[in-house]
This record gives sequence, C-alpha cells and structure tokens, in this order.
Amino acid sequence: MPTDIGPPDYKTMLSPLIQRNYGKWRYHEILQPGVLMHVGEAGEALYTVRAGSPRLLSTQHIREICEIADKYCDGYLRFTSRNNIEFLLEDKSKVAPLLTELAKRNYPVGGTGHAISNVVHTQGWVHCHTPATDASGPVKALMDEIYDYFVTMKLPNHVRIALACCLNMCGAVHCSDIAILGIHRTVPKTDNSRVPNLCEIPTTVASCPTGAIRGDNKNKTITVNNEKCMYCGNCYTVCPAMPIADPDNDGFPSGWAGRSPMRAANPCSPSWRSPSSRTIHRDGRKSLMR
Repeated sequence: MPTDIGPPDYKTMLSPLIQRNYGKWRYHEILQPGVLMHVGEAGEALYTVRAGSPRLLSTQHIREICEIADKYCDGYLRFTSRNNIEFLLEDKSKVAPLLTELAKRNYPVGGTGHAISNVVHTQGWVHCHTPATDASGPVKALMDEIYDYFVTMKLPNHVRIALACCLNMCGAVHCSDIAILGIHRTVPKTDNSRVPNLCEIPTTVASCPTGAIRGDNKNKTITVNNEKCMYCGNCYTVCPAMPIADPDNDGFPSGWAGRSPMRAANPCSPSWRSPSSRTIHRDGRKSLMR
C-alpha cells in the first residue's frame, strides 16, 4: 500500500528491461573497460556504461548527467556505492555514441574488472565536525596519479580504495583494499569558559566511547583524561567548546591489508604507513619511509 513514510520503492524506478529480468540474469560480461553486458534468461541484454564521478556534485553537473541519460538511455541511470555513474542502455547501437559523448565531456569511463574503482570517501571539511583531513582534495590528487588504472584493466585483481577523514570512519575504509584514514593525535582543547553556554555536560560525557571525559555539573566544567582519549572527536560534535583539530599534528596514515573481515584466511593486522618517519609491517619489521 502506498505511503508517504520512508523512501519510495526503488523497483518502480527500474527500467522495463531490468524489471522483466529481475532475479533472472544468466551471466554478465565486461566488453571493454567501463562497459558491461548483462544477459537475462530470455536472451535480453542490458548494456551498462560506467563513468567516474566526484562524490560532491553541483546541481548543474547533475542536470548534465540527466541530460546525457535522457539522450541515450531513456533517463535510466544509477550511482554505485563508490560514486560511479552507470548509464543503463537497452539499445547496443547507442553504446558507441554514448562513449563518444562522455569522452567529449571529459567523463572517465572504466572502473570495471581488474582495475581501480572510484575512491569512496567521507564528507571532509565541507560538511563534518570532526575531520582530521579534507576528503575531496586528497582523493582528487590520488585519482589524478592512478587515473590510468581506472580506465584500463591491467591490474592483477580488483582494487578498492577508500578515505575516511577521522576514526569514526563513515567511509568504507574497513571494507577496502587500501585505506587512507585521517587521524587526530592530540586531545581536545577544552575551553571551560565556553562550556556552560555551548555544551550539555551529561551529553558530552556520554559521547566519549572510552570514558575519558569527566564533567563537573556544579562548576560547569569538563576535564579529559589524556591517557584514555582515542582522539576520535566525538566530543567536539556535541560540544563546540572542545575543538580537536590540530594543523601541526593531524595527518593520515594509509593501510594495505585487504578487506575486513579476511575471507577464508586467518585474521592479520594491516600494514600501516603513518605520518611518522617509519612504516610498521605485518611481521613487526620497521623500514624507513620513502
């Protein structure tokens, strides 16, 4: 029964071809980097063209994407969980013109097969209280360097990269092959002169996952146990009088360990490259960063 509560039923927005073959796909093939073909039991084929996209989009860019979809695939498209755009076509003859159009508009096509998919990342400074680094900037710089591995399929396997701006990790760094994680390395700088006007002490105390915050309701002050603090920044989210950002000490390490949990393998610790001068390997060896 239709209701105005919650999101609309996504199945009403699927193309007729997908609705007819929903749950009835026989196989799929990657025809070339960024182009897939799914074939249903009845022999119908769906062609998907995958293009890279930034996570943060302007309304003008969204209108441009919709214009392309209206022109080549009757308006049917989707966004993947890693911010790729997938144009869904029923007519194979429109695939080549669509690829030409995307190339003219500088849309990178790829991210399929043994390649690097788009980097999924968190909000960063544009819309978050706790980041230790920006998100869009580092991701853009990284993808500029590894662009060739997105538009080709010459890697030994699929590779997924994610960036999270802080330890709260609203990004997918825990289920990616390469993780880039922004970290704070100093405790919050509590300004008790502002606490009474900006913070609810019980809520601030409850926000700490390690119990490092103690509140004094009588004097309207807050103290932090430095040894217990894990530098997550949750407290700053509810109490602006506890800023944690430190431009001299914040940074981001990166980890290579495959996705967690390890499938069909014994658990192991990731290899982390930290902001310090050394890298700690899985077996405990140390080597100088280059």
